[in-house]
Amino acid sequence: MSVTAAQVKELREKTGAGMMDCKKALVECNGNMQEASEYLRKQGIAKSAKKAGRIAAEGIVESYIHLGGRIGTMVEVNCETDFAAKNEGFKNFARDIAMHIAATNPTYLSREDIPEEVIEHEKEILREQALNEGKPEKIVERMVDGRIKKFYEENVLMDQNFVKDPDKTIEELVKEQIATIGENVKIRRFARFEMGEGIEKKEENFAEEVAAQQKAAQK
Repeated sequence: MSVTAAQVKELREKTGAGMMDCKKALVECNGNMQEASEYLRKQGIAKSAKKAGRIAAEGIVESYIHLGGRIGTMVEVNCETDFAAKNEGFKNFARDIAMHIAATNPTYLSREDIPEEVIEHEKEILREQALNEGKPEKIVERMVDGRIKKFYEENVLMDQNFVKDPDKTIEELVKEQIATIGENVKIRRFARFEMGEGIEKKEENFAEEVAAQQKAAQK
């Protein structure tokens, strides 16, 4: 069944869970607010959302090297206590995030990190594409909203599907970790390095090189 934005907003305020989690819960529970709240509790989502507001100042910096050293990543993952940071499960979680970043090369950590002008530029391109496809102007904006979601999935770490389990987003993976260790968990920052990235490689024209060598020899 379809649910309204007002219903999603009400459930979100009640439980602290994310918008998409609230929408899914309402759909699963046929719009019943009480059952949707219970659904989120059973999934551990409501509890995790409340913990997400707590300060996470401990954690680890994890690294991952891929393709014989051609790609490397570093990621800082925070939790609330040093005890949790030393837990092997938490370390494995951080390692998975570092590996995922190596594989997908996200540009931003979250949607909030994207400059407004980047979003507007992307939307303008998507509008032009839709209009060039002959779509009526009255549905273009809806199409843009749908297609911008694809932009987020490709460029925003928290929106990406986890490479080892594409049925989960990184955001959902973080929530699972919160529920598992009983502490707030945040991916704070990351860096990705690829061999030769940013270097303008000189392309030699073999014929021109031979001609230059012959000319130099004749002098």
